[in-house]
Amino acid sequence: MKRVAILISGGGSNMVSLVEDMARDSFAEPVLVLANNPDAGGLEKAAARGIPTVCIDHRPFKGDRKAFEAELHKALSAANPDIVCLAGFMRILTPDFINKWAGKMLNIHPSILPLFRGLHTHQRALEAGMCVHGCTVHEVTGELDGGPILGQAVIPVLAGDTAGDLAARLLPFEHKLYPAVLRKFATGERTPTQILG
Repeated sequence: MKRVAILISGGGSNMVSLVEDMARDSFAEPVLVLANNPDAGGLEKAAARGIPTVCIDHRPFKGDRKAFEAELHKALSAANPDIVCLAGFMRILTPDFINKWAGKMLNIHPSILPLFRGLHTHQRALEAGMCVHGCTVHEVTGELDGGPILGQAVIPVLAGDTAGDLAARLLPFEHKLYPAVLRKFATGERTPTQILG
């Protein structure tokens, strides 16, 4: 059974969807939930499910990304995961760190990549006049939000939508897409998953 570590920064809703899906069919097991924010609500949710948790607060490192990532790597290595899932982990990781986990790291991004890499994706989709929006699960490489695409979910943009409306309507599709991709990835399958809303 594949061992999965999940990195979060906030409430951990995508982490919960991954963990619940793993529990349903035991195709993988969560061995660590790691946060960079001691106030991340997802830590409590993981602990309540009996999953080991670690918090490595990035703030004391004062921009020393190398030292922060050394601690991340140490905690991950101790958990010995086969797959690392970034699930709302709001830190940009360096290519050096990513290379240590090459071929094992996934991320979910709230846009139809390669459109709208980076932050504020919902607002940017609205400003661009998009009639569809969505989310993407991809392999993590040294290029920001640029690794091979493993799955996408697409929803319509409705008249009068705000960025908040889009984010709220997209979230349930994130919760379907990420577990579906992880299931395939855990068996070595990389054919893209498509979900239409």
